[in-house]
Amino acid sequence: MRNNRGYQPRVEKKDAHRTNNAIRVPEVRLVGDNVETGVYKTAEAMRMAEQQELDLVEISPNASPPVCKIMDYKKFLYEQKKREKMLKAKSSQITVKEIRFGPQTDEHDYEFKKKNAVKFLKEGSKLKAFVFFKGRSIIYKEQGQILLLRLAQDLEEYGKVESMPVLEGKRMIMFIAPKKKK
Repeated sequence: MRNNRGYQPRVEKKDAHRTNNAIRVPEVRLVGDNVETGVYKTAEAMRMAEQQELDLVEISPNASPPVCKIMDYKKFLYEQKKREKMLKAKSSQITVKEIRFGPQTDEHDYEFKKKNAVKFLKEGSKLKAFVFFKGRSIIYKEQGQILLLRLAQDLEEYGKVESMPVLEGKRMIMFIAPKKKK
């Protein structure tokens, strides 16, 4: 339903499970620790949940009869959010750091950039090393490839080559991933 300006009204987010009075079937299968497993009338299951001061929660609505469990629903949602947050925290974000060379990079510049590359790999970042060819310097693409392969060899103890040097337009690109920490 849209109003005259074309905006949709904000809709409240519904819970993932039906609870208590929202369960509209004649009978349910109860499972759980605090109740004897079996098929019960919905009203009887609701009464059992009220006696324990807990919620009747529909776990599997597509089963015949639907499967329900007596539990503290708010606590269940809280623990589920907490678990998702922990999983999200454990998954690490991968950053990609770039190092740019020219086809005729000097020895000192190479050493300086190699030192930075070692630092990046020790931090756990991926490394994107590339040689940029300006103008007619594209005729030195062999030198660029040699430079990148030399870098890969020098960084062998800190990371492993994910993709060998590839020429894409005016850039020759190589990726190096950090070695796993033991």
